[in-house]
Amino acid sequence: MIRGKELLRLIPQRKPFVMIDALGVLSPTSATSTLLVRPSNYFLLPDSTLSETALVEHVAQTCSALMGYKQGALDREGEPPVGLIGEVKHFESLRRVRLGERVRTQVSFGFTFGNVTIANGECRVDNEVVARVQLKIFMQS
Repeated sequence: MIRGKELLRLIPQRKPFVMIDALGVLSPTSATSTLLVRPSNYFLLPDSTLSETALVEHVAQTCSALMGYKQGALDREGEPPVGLIGEVKHFESLRRVRLGERVRTQVSFGFTFGNVTIANGECRVDNEVVARVQLKIFMQS
């Protein structure tokens, strides 16, 4: 698992907007990540749950970290690659994640053409699926 300063070399986000705690690379096209929901989370709502937007961002940052890993960001100095969410499709939130829960997410890259990649993400708390989404991500060159 990649954590801490190494993880920050893979993504362009910085506190308070970092939405992943650790990344596990499974293959060049898939990865897992975790996020413990803490009181300081930027997306925490007054009822101590995460907004649905937070899970979309969590999946997007997992994709960004995998892309950074694939592009060798751990092996070089400089800024990590920057990706933009171009489209959110098929988002399904089954329930909101609560303060103190740990989200475990798996992403897989599908079709890629040029700088555009279709990614699918599924978020779980324990064995319960809490959200699914498909993202179209544009990587800046």
